[in-house]
Amino acid sequence: SELIRGFLLSGMPCPSSCPPGLLALMAPGLALMATFSLPSQAGDRRALPVEKPSGVKGRTLILLDVNTKSPVRIISENFLSLQLDPSIIHDGWLDFLSSRRLVTLARGLAPAFLRFAGKRTDFLQFHNVKNPAKSRGGPGPDYYLKNYEDDIVRSDIALDKQKGCKIAQHPDIMLELQREKAAQMHLVLLKEQFSNTYSNLTLTARSLDKLYNFADCSGLHLIFALNALRRNPNNSWNSSNALSLLKYSASKKYNISWELGNEPNNYRTLIGRSVNGSQLGKDYTQLRSLLQLIRTYSRAHLYGPNIGRPRKNVVAFLEGFMKVAGGTVDAVTWQHYYIDGRVAKVTDFLKTRLLDTLSDQIKKIQKVVNTYTPGKKIWLEGVGMTSAGGMNNLSDSYAAGFLWLNTLGLLASQGIDVVVRHSFLDHGHNHLVDQNFNPLPDYWLSLLYKRLIGPKVLAIHVAGLQRKPRPGRVIRDKLRIYAHCTSYHNHNYVRGSITLYIINLHRSRKKIKLAGTLRDKIVHQYLLQPYGKDGLHSKSVQLNGQPLAMVDDGTLPELKPRPLRAGRTLVIPPLTMSFYVVKNVNALACRYR
Repeated sequence: SELIRGFLLSGMPCPSSCPPGLLALMAPGLALMATFSLPSQAGDRRALPVEKPSGVKGRTLILLDVNTKSPVRIISENFLSLQLDPSIIHDGWLDFLSSRRLVTLARGLAPAFLRFAGKRTDFLQFHNVKNPAKSRGGPGPDYYLKNYEDDIVRSDIALDKQKGCKIAQHPDIMLELQREKAAQMHLVLLKEQFSNTYSNLTLTARSLDKLYNFADCSGLHLIFALNALRRNPNNSWNSSNALSLLKYSASKKYNISWELGNEPNNYRTLIGRSVNGSQLGKDYTQLRSLLQLIRTYSRAHLYGPNIGRPRKNVVAFLEGFMKVAGGTVDAVTWQHYYIDGRVAKVTDFLKTRLLDTLSDQIKKIQKVVNTYTPGKKIWLEGVGMTSAGGMNNLSDSYAAGFLWLNTLGLLASQGIDVVVRHSFLDHGHNHLVDQNFNPLPDYWLSLLYKRLIGPKVLAIHVAGLQRKPRPGRVIRDKLRIYAHCTSYHNHNYVRGSITLYIINLHRSRKKIKLAGTLRDKIVHQYLLQPYGKDGLHSKSVQLNGQPLAMVDDGTLPELKPRPLRAGRTLVIPPLTMSFYVVKNVNALACRYR
């Protein structure tokens, strides 16, 4: 076995004398992720003078097996979750969350958390009034406002008459007016974002009702982030407005979890006054005491501190917080954005170095958390492919999916319990659904993930014929493979099935031969590729060659697999993402929940 381990770790091909049970004998801790890279230009790497097995003909053949005895990680059923930014109050989209189409799209990603938070969290004020829609202001001429606001009033009246889940049918002209309003407000929101100065935002009781109705109808659990920048003269948290919101929510018996603030390490740049980690820890302790005084929320979950990227000063902030409130929160949260959306290029989404930046952050967060509260759950909240609201035709395109799917695989393999995607619907270009309520490529990727991927993470074992790099040259992995038990909620597959998901960043196709426990099993392929002439910039996708689109406002399309015969080699096209369900493996790790 030591001989085999040496061959695999060196990247050398296994000689013909290797025993047939090679993969079964491999140590389970070799890797969670398969890493391969072939030369992009002739002469980059020198081939080893070894004899190649017959039939390979110089191509790289990857042998893949999975440890089916026990999972290496178990993540939350709500692992892939969603975020809505409070800016939807400003631009008017909150009034349209009752749309049947939006509810259908969100329901497709359940079970999940719905986090209501963002840059404007700490400028949000709650007013306990059932405001008539016509009293709200907004841009545009008087006739436009009057017609638009009257439509909102009529819609609200119709919703009030419904029992249970309240669904609205908005006329096309009403949606068109809303898109005009949102486009004007988009400029205002961008100006605030780039200048880092935000205006106060009012959340009324009716708006909170609409937000909760959307979450409840969609099967999502609402997490609400309270304003942490309401401060007393001694810099302690002023909880008076939060108490008003909590009492109203309790009177409605809303099942909500809570947070306090958003990126508190950046408060100095927002208001010119900082709040350190220990002070925020005291504020969280105060919020926990407040929740315990309200019967509905005496056992409510509390998450935080939702810090930014863990640079040196942010790590110090987290340490101060954990010393005071590490035992108060149910999970420790932080957020991450990969690229500055103002300067992003499509090639950025293909850089393996960029994909790997998240791994170092995970280790920094885990080190602090395990120092103060070993075993505490860790969440990545507010993750987006780009900052600054994203970039049109990039962060909302097929290309952004490489970062998104790798984020899901990497976080799951390293034991991060939940990842919250920013955003389901908002004014920028990081969202899953556009302002015509059409799903974008990352939505379909997320839907496939939800349908096929279960919470149990499996270790994979790989062997391959590779070329050896020159001394000192780092091989960055352009072929990424992850494995989970297939979702128990998918009744098309019996328990014990396994799902692989694969990212191929190479500009050539790659071949994978399933071995060991996966050998000679029937496989279902779900190959996701861009649809149309825009290539990686495309905002439409095809599954196994068929374009994906909603059937109607209340129906998502059937995600049909392409069956592959038992024992067939998997051929992974260049620059694609794909899922493969290996049926009837009867994996011990996957038989029971």
